[in-house]
Amino acid sequence: MSLEAKVPPPIVTVAVGFIMWGFSRFAPQLTMTSGSRLAVSLIIVVCGLFFIVAGVLSFRSARTTANPTKPEKASALVDTGIYRFTRNPMYLGLSFILAAWAIFLASAWAMLGIAGFVLYMNRFQIAPEERALSGIFGSEFAAYKASVRRWL
Repeated sequence: MSLEAKVPPPIVTVAVGFIMWGFSRFAPQLTMTSGSRLAVSLIIVVCGLFFIVAGVLSFRSARTTANPTKPEKASALVDTGIYRFTRNPMYLGLSFILAAWAIFLASAWAMLGIAGFVLYMNRFQIAPEERALSGIFGSEFAAYKASVRRWL
């Protein structure tokens, strides 16, 4: 059984967050005051939420599905708004939230979770989405893909 586009990205994010927490329990802590950890984490979370909300609003405006487990249901290629800068703003936002979590945990080892998340998303979520979009939108999607980066 393939994991491709089967596990909703928010569930992947929570699972990676738990793994990151586990890493942080066994690794040395970075020296940061709790106030600065919290402040930096909150700033990064707000940035992540911006990307997520901007992505969802762009999909709603285009009246197409935002369901990551059914990319074949896309009815419009969204290439405006935040999608002019990144092809995956919602996943980028989730990675920002994981980065904020790693900083809050004060653990360099927890940062490995972000890399794991990106690798997982590239293979099991983004690749199947891009195959579906190529099938639906053909050369239009190919041109978009050539002009906008996957992440940032």
